[in-house]
Amino acid sequence: MNSNDENYSDTIKKALKAIQKGKKVFIFDSDKREGETDFIIPANAVTSRDVWQMRKDGGGLICVALDSDVSEQLGLPFMADLIRDASQTNNLLRSIVEKGGDLKYDARSSFSIWVNHRDTRTGIPDNERALTINKIGDIVERTLAGENTSFGAEFRTPGHVALLRAAEGLVNERRGQTELSIVLAKIAGITPAMVVCEMLDEDNGKALSKKDAKKYAHIHNFVFLEGEEIVDAYNLWIQYQD
Repeated sequence: MNSNDENYSDTIKKALKAIQKGKKVFIFDSDKREGETDFIIPANAVTSRDVWQMRKDGGGLICVALDSDVSEQLGLPFMADLIRDASQTNNLLRSIVEKGGDLKYDARSSFSIWVNHRDTRTGIPDNERALTINKIGDIVERTLAGENTSFGAEFRTPGHVALLRAAEGLVNERRGQTELSIVLAKIAGITPAMVVCEMLDEDNGKALSKKDAKKYAHIHNFVFLEGEEIVDAYNLWIQYQD
């Protein structure tokens, strides 16, 4: 099944074509979850101008979501697990580490580590974050192609780009922007390393309303997707894989 399959909705078809060309789309997860809209763009395609737009017009964290399998191959841990291990010798960490039921919107966080590419200086300027993000996409692509890669040889931590690990069961296990963006990448047949950035309201400091996010998407000619649309498309894609 490809992005032109007649069983996909028109919106899904447009979104798949957009990300295949390295363009941004918007994903709204669900009113029952975070109720947030995120910028989504393939890591390989990000430019410094994209980083500028996301931090200026988005305002949330600029993260890179990665597929679970490649995260395992690269040896990327969940941050909560790292803190939990370190908490054995640190009382403060023991008191603040994520516990079951802590999160209001999900069972666990998808955060892994924060990194900078080793060719950056401070890692925070738009061009340096774009470089780090591009290199993350590159190492994911090379790893999935069977190349023997070393994440530590190319990246350092702490850094300024947050990595997110998608749940192993993707949207059948967790339906965050992390999983939704990776599912979209898989259906599109592109490298499963996707930048996500929440849109915030500059007036009230909360998540930008779906209405205003749709308005922004329309003005800038971005495809706007509902999480359920992606789940439906994924279920069709899975049927074809079987």
